[in-house]
Amino acid sequence: MAAFPLPVFRFQVAETAPADPLLTTDTTIGFSEVSGLTQEVQVIEYRDGLTPQQSAMKMPGIQKVSNITLKRGIVKGHNEFYTWLNSVKLNTIKRKDLVISLLDENNAPAMVWNVKQAWPVKVEGPSLKAGGNEIAVESIELAHEGLTVSIV
Repeated sequence: MAAFPLPVFRFQVAETAPADPLLTTDTTIGFSEVSGLTQEVQVIEYRDGLTPQQSAMKMPGIQKVSNITLKRGIVKGHNEFYTWLNSVKLNTIKRKDLVISLLDENNAPAMVWNVKQAWPVKVEGPSLKAGGNEIAVESIELAHEGLTVSIV
């Protein structure tokens, strides 16, 4: 039996600390798009005068993660993105640990991204167009302190 790659359209976002929910009373949140699940290791270049090669040594440095962007359709009466962003004050941030799961055909997690200590840095409203025929979508950009990936 051949194995096929998973499609990107089956995923979920959940909080790991449901005592203080981020967006709803449920701990699983519906989003139409998640982007920025990127991590990299910065390179340190070093060379001293006794190195016989004419190039620098390269060593692993600090890990760097990108901000994560979550998008969802606007629902009347739901302004949790703005409430969370407006709660950010100097050194007073409501941080959340999130779990983003890519789901298989049985709705079970196949790949999981654990996001540590996320907090909002930007909320963007929809583009409003008088002739438009789309859903109004808002987005929130989250900074975080680390990302671990596991394959289930």
